[in-house]
Amino acid sequence: MGLLKVGVPQPWEKSKKNLNYVREAGVRQFISTYNRVKDLKGDELLWGDEIEYGIFVLDHQNKKIRLSLRAKEIMDNLNKNEASHSYESEGCNWVPEYGAWMVEATPRRPYNGYSVDLLRVERNMRLRRKRILTELNENEIAPTVSAFPLLGALGDDGSVPPVPVGGPVTESEYIGDGIINPHPRFAALSANIRQRRGEKVNIRVPLFHDVNTPEYADLPGLPPSTCCGEESILLWRFGKGDLSREKYGNGFVIVGCSSSSREFNDFGDPVTLQKWLVNVECEGCKGLFYRSAPGVIVPDADWPRNGDVVVGSEIPDVPGWIRLQNGYYLPMNSDDGEVKFLHKVSSETHANNQQKKALGSETPMYKGSVGNINDVPDLKKALETAVSSLSDEHKTFNDEAKMFNLRPAIHMDAMAFGMGCCCLQITFQATDVDESRFLYDQLAVLAPIMMALTASTPVLKGRLADTDCRWGIISECVDDRRPAERGRKGGPDPDPEVAGKGYRRLYKSRYDSISTYIYQGVSSDDGQMNNRILNMYNDIPVPIDEDKYLELRKAGIDPLLSQHIAHIFVRDPLVIFDGAVEEVDDDTQTEHFESIQSTNWQSVRWKPPPPRTGPNDPHIGWRTEFRSMEIQLTDFENAAFTTFITLITRVILTFDLNLYIPLSRVDANMQRAHGRNAALNGKFFFRRHMAPLEKGDDGFDEQYASMFSTVNGNGNKGTLPTVFSGDNLSAIETNTGASVSSWEGVSEKRRVAPNASGGAEENSYEEMTMAEIMTGKGDYFPGLIPLVYAYLDHIQCDSVTMDRMTNYLDFIEKRATGQLQTPATWVRNFIRNHEDYNFDSIVSDSIAYDLMIACKEIGEGTRAAPELLGDVVIKPILASDAYQTKLDSTRVVSNDHIRSLLQRYAARKTKFDESAVEFQI
Repeated sequence: MGLLKVGVPQPWEKSKKNLNYVREAGVRQFISTYNRVKDLKGDELLWGDEIEYGIFVLDHQNKKIRLSLRAKEIMDNLNKNEASHSYESEGCNWVPEYGAWMVEATPRRPYNGYSVDLLRVERNMRLRRKRILTELNENEIAPTVSAFPLLGALGDDGSVPPVPVGGPVTESEYIGDGIINPHPRFAALSANIRQRRGEKVNIRVPLFHDVNTPEYADLPGLPPSTCCGEESILLWRFGKGDLSREKYGNGFVIVGCSSSSREFNDFGDPVTLQKWLVNVECEGCKGLFYRSAPGVIVPDADWPRNGDVVVGSEIPDVPGWIRLQNGYYLPMNSDDGEVKFLHKVSSETHANNQQKKALGSETPMYKGSVGNINDVPDLKKALETAVSSLSDEHKTFNDEAKMFNLRPAIHMDAMAFGMGCCCLQITFQATDVDESRFLYDQLAVLAPIMMALTASTPVLKGRLADTDCRWGIISECVDDRRPAERGRKGGPDPDPEVAGKGYRRLYKSRYDSISTYIYQGVSSDDGQMNNRILNMYNDIPVPIDEDKYLELRKAGIDPLLSQHIAHIFVRDPLVIFDGAVEEVDDDTQTEHFESIQSTNWQSVRWKPPPPRTGPNDPHIGWRTEFRSMEIQLTDFENAAFTTFITLITRVILTFDLNLYIPLSRVDANMQRAHGRNAALNGKFFFRRHMAPLEKGDDGFDEQYASMFSTVNGNGNKGTLPTVFSGDNLSAIETNTGASVSSWEGVSEKRRVAPNASGGAEENSYEEMTMAEIMTGKGDYFPGLIPLVYAYLDHIQCDSVTMDRMTNYLDFIEKRATGQLQTPATWVRNFIRNHEDYNFDSIVSDSIAYDLMIACKEIGEGTRAAPELLGDVVIKPILASDAYQTKLDSTRVVSNDHIRSLLQRYAARKTKFDESAVEFQI
């Protein structure tokens, strides 16, 4: 749950006076840390997972289940036992979580980079489950479920001991402050989010439409269980619901459908940034020179040229300038305003100076409908066409906005509804800073895919939801943006003490998917790609603190990383402790940086090495945290997905693969992943070619084909279009046979990956089903699971590990292809098949009681679940196996005790003897 510290949090009004200092000091601390550790190289792979547990009390007599608020007591006992058993090779570490009923556990020592450690994952997860069982009362359970199904639906009777609803921290209508963890940081987070926002958080999730759901009785014409038809899934646009709330109140939410190639926000606006066509109309002018800051020309700049299309946004405080999504700047006009440099064009407009011609593909891909502007002889005509498309585009947006549907909503109003959800997270240590940044980008693309595949949150506040994942709930539960920051009118006056005066437009909650890729790849050839960083992938708004961006750039931080840090610092610190403001040393500590970094909860988190406070502190390198996956009911499932993601990182690095797609498509996938049964019914945008296309002479220049097209057994190169090489990047070698460059052993392919070198086909993407992403599509996309098998074969994985990985991969494949259900689908079916369910989307006490017992039994291996696990059998988990038994030699002083043991043994021997006699007879 981020940075935990002992101290007294400042009340919001007092902390406001220190917000600006902490923001400025946080940037200074990052610069100091970065300069200290930026050259660290050669760290080995170390990694670990985090699992969160909820603890619940059963009332067997009345068939009820409630929150158990004993988490701190249980955690303290567990850590005490861990200390007394520190001699054991395997152990656990227990830390607080947001809820007073929650505890988080990690392995005591990280996993390392050898294949045998893949086997440690499930063993350690089972160990954690065994040990938490030792501290539970007879009527308590701790299943690995995402959310307590009745949270906020029970009034004062929601926990043991009971807690009254409301309180000064949350002011909630549904839950009480007493269910928040007693650590002072958690209550301060809750109160300060509410006070900075100026009102309670507002969470509205689409309600599942069943046959008798009462809220749908007044909405005729909506058949149960449908919204968007068979060809698409419902889209809940979390974080963008102000308009529907203003119009319809807390009881409804507007949703959309994934039936088009682009998604829309709650206002019907496109989620992508503005595109601009470069056209400098003056004699001898060929283009522009990009700037490192407004008015500051980069001496060796050679980009963009006339005909290029750039992606960026206007700077509110610096009129006449746009900031590109690669961290550079361009002027919109000449200094005297006489010559216009940049022209707004449709988001469908694409220029492509890297190739002269591209023929159509036989499979769908998303690229510009206007085509290659450089192929049009008359640039003026191309400009007119692009601007015309812009007006048509807005008309299309408005027309497609009519697809939105008004749906009854499950309303929640406190941080506990989101931060009370449990999940599965994994952190990887990289070999150096560049690898950590590259993995950050790649894992960001996988985040929504893996969230959909692990979906496990279909029940909220005693109701069945029309979504399957927790992410959007948490996003809205910590959304501290003021109305102006959310794009609405009204709200408080500008406040000079808060970030951006509370008026800077922030497009996302501080808990959301990433907004910018951060790997800064450039070519080693000074004559080609140096400083000519293309920005086709970073195509969504990235609000930044301009002053902090310039400060980072002056300190020598590269543009993309400066943009990332300046982006997370558009947020305010949420908790400031007394005696820890100016007292913190910016050169040796990172507390202020972490106070903001740790409360930017994005789908992937990039983590610099922490400072070492003593000679015995362990060395920790550059890390990347994967945060999107939902928790599973069994340790087998959790271990399967943990090891799968770990192996995928090795596949990407070893086989030099590239998953980049535009971030607007990643955001679209994030919305789609929430949809009911999205893993089976949804489609997701994914890159068509993870490896550069191979070259082959077809008698007329060069022909490109997928390197994977030869694995179909017939040796054919497939049917990809012929792409003729251009003159801009012709010297860059991107085929699979490219040699590794001298740049620290990193190949040229990886270095240029974020720059989108290559042609339109090479960088294309398309919609794929989960089965296609995991198992392959056509002869050009091999699928992630076959790639993992290929990697295991490549490293000559030992047979024992290979057998277990095969079990995991077989399970993941069956879930991806719909042969096995996600936990969300299993839970929904369990509820709808329960004898007490009235098909009204209401989860009663008795249903929740039976559901949670079933989840407990599945997790502990005492109940079969073939719909979830197929033929996988979970070995029963026993609390008696939680700790190793010492071969004790302490003298037994009681003869009676010895005689009792011998009598039991004698009885056992007699039984064996009788069995032997029966066998002989």
